[in-house]
Amino acid sequence: MQTKPFRIGTRGSPLALAQAHETRDRLMAAHGLPSEMFEIVVLSTSGDRITDRSLAEIGGKGLFTLELEEQLLSGDLDFAVHSSKDMPTALPEGLEISAYLPREDFRDAFIGRTAPTLMELPQGATVGSSSLRRQALIRRLRPDIEVITFRGLVDTRLRKLAEGQVDATLLAFAGLKRLGKEDVPTQLLDPATFPPAPAQGAICIESRIGDSRIAGLLAAINDRATYDAVTCERSFLGALDGSCRTPIAGYAICEGDHLRFSGLILTPDGSVSHSVAIEGLSTDAVALGRSAGQTVRDKAGPTFFDGWS
Repeated sequence: MQTKPFRIGTRGSPLALAQAHETRDRLMAAHGLPSEMFEIVVLSTSGDRITDRSLAEIGGKGLFTLELEEQLLSGDLDFAVHSSKDMPTALPEGLEISAYLPREDFRDAFIGRTAPTLMELPQGATVGSSSLRRQALIRRLRPDIEVITFRGLVDTRLRKLAEGQVDATLLAFAGLKRLGKEDVPTQLLDPATFPPAPAQGAICIESRIGDSRIAGLLAAINDRATYDAVTCERSFLGALDGSCRTPIAGYAICEGDHLRFSGLILTPDGSVSHSVAIEGLSTDAVALGRSAGQTVRDKAGPTFFDGWS
C-alpha cells in the first residue's frame, strides 16, 4: 500500500501547473485518494530559462523535458506531466508516455489588436509567433505580413501584444482555455486551412517503463481516443524527423475504432507545401502515422529540406 505521496513533476509556468493540477484531480477522483497523496514538484527547464531565442536555435523541444526526465530516471519523480506538443518523438531509454488526458480543443487562436482576423490585418502588419509552423502558415496565407519570433509565457505574449509590439499573435486555444482565458481570442482558426501542431491540446504523462505500480495508477485516467490520435500524430512527426526546425502540421480524429489523419509539411516561407490524408483503424495508429509521413516525404522529394532543415 502506498504511504508516501506520489511525486508529480512539472514545469513552473501557470499553464504547466494547471495541467499538473488537472492530472492530480483526475487521479484523486479515479482512485478515491486525498490530495495529500500527491506532491507536485516544480522544476525549471532550460526551455523556460532561455526565452530570447527560438527553440530551433537553442536545441529544440527536448529543452522543456530534460530536467524532468533526469529526475524520472533517477527515481526522484514518479511521473511527469507535459504538454504533448513539447515532447520530442524519441524519448530517453527507459521512459514512455503512459497516459493522455482527454484532449482539449486543438485549434489555434488568433488574437488581433488592430484587426479581429488574420485575413483582415492591414498590409504590412506584424504578427508575433515562436512557432515555425504558425509562421509558415501565416506566410502562406498572408505573404504581405511581417512575422517575428515571439517567445515567452502566455501572459508575457499577451502583454507584449497589448503594448503594441505586434498587431497580433497566435496561441493554442487549449492553453487559453486551461488558464480561464477563452474570451481572449478574436478568431479561432479553421484546421482545414490552418492545421495545428501534432499533439496540440493534449496533456501527456511520462513514466518509467516497467513500473507496474505507476502504470496501474495512470491507466485509470488514460483517454483512449486521445492516446490513439496523438500516437498517430507523433508517428507522423517521427517519420519526418520532425523538429523545431521543420514546419509540420497534422491532426487525427478518432471516432470509435476509426481514425482519420490529415498532415501538412511546408517550407518556412510557406510558398511550398505537401499534404496527406489517410484513415484506418485506431489500433493501427502508429502505422498510419508512419505511412502518412512517408507519403509526404515522397511527395516532397529528397531536396525539400535542403538548406533549412
